[in-house]
Amino acid sequence: MPRLLAFDFGTKRLGIAVTDPMQLFATGLTTIHPKDTLDFLQKYLLTEQIETFVVGEPKQMDGSASQSMQHVKGFVTILKKNFPGIPVEMMDERFTSKMASAAIAQSGLKKSDRQKKELVDTVSATIILQSYLEKKSFQ
Repeated sequence: MPRLLAFDFGTKRLGIAVTDPMQLFATGLTTIHPKDTLDFLQKYLLTEQIETFVVGEPKQMDGSASQSMQHVKGFVTILKKNFPGIPVEMMDERFTSKMASAAIAQSGLKKSDRQKKELVDTVSATIILQSYLEKKSFQ
């Protein structure tokens, strides 16, 4: 069964998470620079089958688009153009960074490891993907 791949997009870092083949659990995969996205995905898709891309949708508290939405829209356009056979779904990402930071703080990692911003981005992508899986299971 193909996997789902999720992205927590930032202009400096892109957190990536993936499901298991049964699409039950989300796991953090990596964090890369956004400019490396196409190379990463082309290599990744040589070994893994992806059913859907899930992209975190940045929103304000009132549900309106945040300032970073323009960057996310550009990222989605790149995904759709370069991988037309893989649908792109959006998932509300409000509070994921705070949830990721809290989860990392409770993880028992050393302080130096907990402060790595790359880890927050990967965990945020994992939370986005797990939330998507839970939403999908209730539909």
